[in-house]
Amino acid sequence: MGALLSFFVVIVLVLLALAGVKGAGLYVLFGTIIPYAAFATFILGVILRVIKWSRSPVPFHIPTTCGQEKSLPWIKYSKLESPAGTMGVIGRMALEVLLFRSLFRNLKSEQRDDGAKLVYGSNKWLWLGGIAFHWSMLIVIIRHLRFFTHPVPFFVNIIDSLDGFLQIGAPHLMITGVVLLLAVTYLFLRRAFIPQVRYISLPADYLPLFLIMGIATSGILMRYFLKVDIIHVKELTLGLATLNPKIPAGIGVIFYIHLFLISTLFAYFPFSKLMHMGGVFLSPTRNLANNSRMKRHVNPWNYPVKVHTYEEYEDQFREKMKDAGIPVEKE
Repeated sequence: MGALLSFFVVIVLVLLALAGVKGAGLYVLFGTIIPYAAFATFILGVILRVIKWSRSPVPFHIPTTCGQEKSLPWIKYSKLESPAGTMGVIGRMALEVLLFRSLFRNLKSEQRDDGAKLVYGSNKWLWLGGIAFHWSMLIVIIRHLRFFTHPVPFFVNIIDSLDGFLQIGAPHLMITGVVLLLAVTYLFLRRAFIPQVRYISLPADYLPLFLIMGIATSGILMRYFLKVDIIHVKELTLGLATLNPKIPAGIGVIFYIHLFLISTLFAYFPFSKLMHMGGVFLSPTRNLANNSRMKRHVNPWNYPVKVHTYEEYEDQFREKMKDAGIPVEKE
């Protein structure tokens, strides 16, 4: 039900762009006003979410570890699994962000022999789909910088050349565009057809997947099938980037559908689970060193508590303790 609802929402968005541009001629609205509004919502929303997270107190020292903690000098500790200092935390975070290390080590479990035995096995397909999706998305975004810059930065040209090194077709095939579509399709199919994952999935989990599917599909259609005027496209996008928007004629409605879906994803980003992109850096389970044996961590919510020490207790009940035969430290 959640998947159908999200799919219907994306279809409505496509029809809105189609009707607004081709039917009503609202080129300025879909080519300038909506992209600016979406980008402003994205920037402001991300800043507010990060500020809110950064102001949240962390009452407990709770790094998640799965390795030997640093203790005695002759005991070898795990510098990445249980980092004791800043450099270890940076290394652990880098592996997590760039290579999804914890997801790579993820295991699947299933019950066999009528539930009598719990068996663990490797589960690398989710890691492969996740890393293919995120890296291809990053490379596609970097490649698209050529539409927003003049002259185009050298690293964008290098990435563009490496991405299309197979030189298949004309225009030549961009590998990351295909990989992105395949990866996001796999993530959707996994969520839709694995019962345990489908049970916990909400419309908010499906909507970003369908939006990215729509963006990737419309981008592939523009590049290989429904041609658009690339010179006019760059004129529009460069105008947006330089705050001097222009709406050239004859670009093609498929471009406005593509741009509208991107704008929707940008505006939705700060309010969705996609904010894990920034949240991973603020997670206390990841960004704290496991140094509880070397440094005392005091709960900031603690307040002074009047305690009753043993000495005070013995002074109060010494005679009764003696009568009961309980040994005392002071006679």
